[in-house]
Parts: sequence; C-alpha cells; structure tokens
Amino acid sequence: MKKQREFEYNILETKRKNKMKAYTLEELTDTYVGKKGTPERNQFEFELKLDILGDMIKKARKEKKLTQEQLGELVGVQKAQISKIENNTKDVRLSTIVKVFNALKAKVNMSVIFDTNTYLEIA
Repeated sequence: MKKQREFEYNILETKRKNKMKAYTLEELTDTYVGKKGTPERNQFEFELKLDILGDMIKKARKEKKLTQEQLGELVGVQKAQISKIENNTKDVRLSTIVKVFNALKAKVNMSVIFDTNTYLEIA
C-alpha cells in the first residue's frame, strides 16, 4: 500500500514539475475529430457505435462457441456477411443484424428519438 502511494505521489510530482496538462477524452475528441454536432463528429460517433455493435456480436458468437460460418448458416447468410457485420462494414442490412441477434438468442431493445421529440421504443 505504501509503495502504491509513493508511486502515485511520484507521478503527480512529475506532472507538476513538467507542467503536464491532463485532457479529458471529450477534449481530445473535440480537438482531433470535431465538436459535437459537426458532420465529422456525427460520422465518428456513428462509426464508433457500429464498431461496438460488431464487437458485441462477435463476443456473443464466441461465447456460444459458434464460428462465423455456423452463425451464417443459422441466419441464412454466407460467412462473409457475418464477417462484414463483425468488422463494421457499412453495407449490412438491418434485417440481417436482427436475424443475427435472433440466432444468438439476444434480447434487443432499441429506442429512437426524432428531432420532433417523438420517441419510439422497440423491444
């Protein structure tokens, strides 16, 4: 415990001496991607969500000990289509993704908020 405190103290002292500034993820994203609401930031966040979705599907598939080919057979698509979903290829149909969730026996909740403050929830 004492070594941990010494380590943390040394890091803080080094930062103070070197006048290092810490940045939040939000600050870095604003600087290098764009501010919230800009087309660049919206595209970045959209692609990030697709990446996360693909990773979640891949993880669920592996937990069920399925290959991409086996999952494709359950869904009725080729192995390449499962690979596209897992690797964030943008030309994947929503209906295929829903079939993948069904094959993985995943419960899907989706909500959509429209600009007009209309809220739609699909469970």
